[in-house]
Amino acid sequence: MKINVEVDCTPEEARRFMGLPDFTPVHEKYVQSLMGAMDGVVAPEMLESVMKSWAPMGDAGMSFWKNMFETSGKK
Repeated sequence: MKINVEVDCTPEEARRFMGLPDFTPVHEKYVQSLMGAMDGVVAPEMLESVMKSWAPMGDAGMSFWKNMFETSGKK
């Protein structure tokens, strides 16, 4: 026997239903840091260390992000 259940809800409703934490403030702070780095307000080295602690991607991944931030500041 196979039973399918379809639930129509927003991501916020699903998160609350499943009891997952709300990371909206963390996400907003992260986006602000990225925007600051793009505008030259935040040092790319600081952002690199934050990203390394949040999501270890190895040297290749970090080189990609560093290159992206360095080239985004050049006009």
